[in-house]
Amino acid sequence: MLEKVFKLKENNTTVKTEIVAGLTTFMTMAYIIALNPNLLTGFDVGSPLWNGVFLATCIASFIAMVCMAFLANKPFALAPGMGLNSFFAVVVANIAAITGTSYVVSFQAALGIILIEGIIFLILSVLNIRDKIVEAIPLGIRLGIAPAIGLMLLNIGLGSNAGIYSSTGGPFYVMRDFFGALTPSLAKSSMGDDGYAAMVLTVVTMFIGFFAIVILSHKGVKASVILGMLIASVVYWIGEFVFLGTNPFASLASASFIPPFADMVATTLFKFDFATLFSIGWFTVITLVITFCIIDMFDTIGTLVGTASRAGMVDEKGDMPKMKEALLSDAIGTTVGSMTGTSTVTTFIESASGVEAGGRTGLTALITGILFLACIFIAPIAAIIPAAATSSALIYVGVLMLGGLKKINFDDMSQLVPVTLMLIAMPISGSIGHGIGIGMISYVVIKLFTGKAKEVSVLTYVISAIFLIKFFLVV
Repeated sequence: MLEKVFKLKENNTTVKTEIVAGLTTFMTMAYIIALNPNLLTGFDVGSPLWNGVFLATCIASFIAMVCMAFLANKPFALAPGMGLNSFFAVVVANIAAITGTSYVVSFQAALGIILIEGIIFLILSVLNIRDKIVEAIPLGIRLGIAPAIGLMLLNIGLGSNAGIYSSTGGPFYVMRDFFGALTPSLAKSSMGDDGYAAMVLTVVTMFIGFFAIVILSHKGVKASVILGMLIASVVYWIGEFVFLGTNPFASLASASFIPPFADMVATTLFKFDFATLFSIGWFTVITLVITFCIIDMFDTIGTLVGTASRAGMVDEKGDMPKMKEALLSDAIGTTVGSMTGTSTVTTFIESASGVEAGGRTGLTALITGILFLACIFIAPIAAIIPAAATSSALIYVGVLMLGGLKKINFDDMSQLVPVTLMLIAMPISGSIGHGIGIGMISYVVIKLFTGKAKEVSVLTYVISAIFLIKFFLVV
């Protein structure tokens, strides 16, 4: 049955490999289950709105991944996107300030934006317009997306994913605040004794996990990523108990395993408030919809192209089979997300961890989706996976994705310059879409002023112009 549906032999994989890959992907992105409602509700943990967004995150992600599994048969996982959820929270706060309504009412108004975005993407996907946009991205830029995402993963793994905050409030970065500190005393003065101890434990854990993955992978162990994460988790739990004096499993004692469905029905399920939304002005609403669309479209395209390239799922032209179905899954996820109560659902770059674990079909996505749905009941268990363990996997995958640079023609400035700019832009901006935009603009400029304007397609010019407007005119 599974062989017939997912064509496992044709994709040179097995049920066991796909299950391990799905579990690996889940472990690297399980953080979103709690972080998404935290960001969207201002860390109002346990409130009716928080509970509603928590359930919406699990349900919308599950449905999107089921679509990815059966429509596209690709190993890509989807969930409410980071960056997009933070932007959504800002929009909600602005609507509340403009209209004088409560945060919950403004949240319900902002869900209308996500619904409109999802419907637009459904139409564009069915009409193959999003496919045409993918084809309009020059081959050199498409080849550079994977390495740029690799640097972005390294930035996340070595910094913001660590989960330790300094006395100034910002997250610490391993290379800056640990290895970059002149002396331990300076690091302690900025982090405090407790913060410094947690930072040391985090650094030790992530590198033990990282090298465990590297060594296991070198020995040909297919489950190297997930085994490395488990090793890192055990190291962190022991260190937390021995050196930090805290019980890593304490939260399980008081955790509730009963899904708060009543809260979702009361706060987010089909709770669109279009009257409040359009009271901020039609032009503002249209601008917000366009902004969400641009960011989501190119974040998703970049993740799909970059991860598929790493997995060998693209042809010589850099095109991925069943791109339409993959993009349609993303559109369905976003639409369902708006109906259940969360921000834009998009393809996660953490999917690359499952690909590295051997995932090659939709069964990987299905396993990840089932685990997301199960978190409605077992979220407290998923929450004890330490961020340092997921960092180990992200660092490893980031390093591997940098290998895509060997495909770049470094003698061709129209490839070298855009890719270089993407390598810097993606990790700094935190947006795959913005990195692609900067790359495309630089590509067009080089072609225009080197007498090769005719080599650029009309759609490539249009997309570059849209990014120029987005960067400089849309406020």
